Amino acid sequence: MSPRRLLSFLILATLLLGPAWIWLSRVPDSVVARPESIPLRGHPAPDFTLPALDGGLVTLSDLQGQPVVLNFWATWCPPCQAEMPELQAAYDAYAAGGLVVLGVNQGEDAATVKAFLDERRLTFPVALDEQYAASQRYQVNSLPTTFFIDRDGVIREIVIGQMNAALLKQQLKSIYP
Repeated sequence: MSPRRLLSFLILATLLLGPAWIWLSRVPDSVVARPESIPLRGHPAPDFTLPALDGGLVTLSDLQGQPVVLNFWATWCPPCQAEMPELQAAYDAYAAGGLVVLGVNQGEDAATVKAFLDERRLTFPVALDEQYAASQRYQVNSLPTTFFIDRDGVIREIVIGQMNAALLKQQLKSIYP
């Protein structure tokens, strides 16, 4: 076979087999994350239902109409521990005006979480994400991670890492008048 014919054959084979390979090796639709389920600034907050520490269930969509500070944390996390007083202060100052501070504890049992909260006199509501379902839905890879969700259920700000009083106050402006 001449080099010119061989080159033509290879080009034709690539044109025919290339699209077939692309189609056969694609990621199945069931695995691809839908844009509406990705936690992005300016997009609806993904819904979840988790057990509440004080009993019952907490469903994020039930909080629509109220601004929400959604904080993913764990008792063993030093930056989480450090920002807890600031979250409690925000809860104390703005809860009467409708602000919800919701802590989502990642991967720990109720007894551990309750002891931590009692020791620090923290009273804002906490949900238990023992199986990491909400954490995965929100793609939480670092603790603490905090989402600021407006009254319409839209994520307005995302903070990865520890917040201080000034940063928390600044971010609250995006969801609370």
